[in-house]
Amino acid sequence: MNKVILMGRLTRDPETRYTQTNNTLVASFSLAVNRRFVRQGEERQADFINIVAWSKLGEFCSKYFKKGQQVGIIGRIQTRTWDDDQGTKHYVTEVVAEEAYFADSKRDGEASSSDFENTFGNTAPGNMGSDFEVSSNDDLPF
Repeated sequence: MNKVILMGRLTRDPETRYTQTNNTLVASFSLAVNRRFVRQGEERQADFINIVAWSKLGEFCSKYFKKGQQVGIIGRIQTRTWDDDQGTKHYVTEVVAEEAYFADSKRDGEASSSDFENTFGNTAPGNMGSDFEVSSNDDLPF
């Protein structure tokens, strides 16, 4: 099983680009994820983890995520390699986002749920492409 759950702060605004072959949107960003333990006398350490989000989820991340914001990401680890123009082989390990969530409290001036619904319809934030949809709260068993 390949499943990753992360919560951290964006180190920069997401960068977007489109693939050359089929013009699919790809958003890339990095999360600073604090390590669980702090050694006595040292500052808390963080790992900087590269995240990639595709298509609708990438559009969501690029539109609503900003540098410094705390977010939750659920996805899978992926590794890839490529050779540059000088023939040097490069290795990358990144998380491919499958779900993305806001983890900060809402502040004045941030996007509202109506902004989200105007862009993406009535889909739960961060869970783009899920087969599960709830049409109203009356359908929930709790």
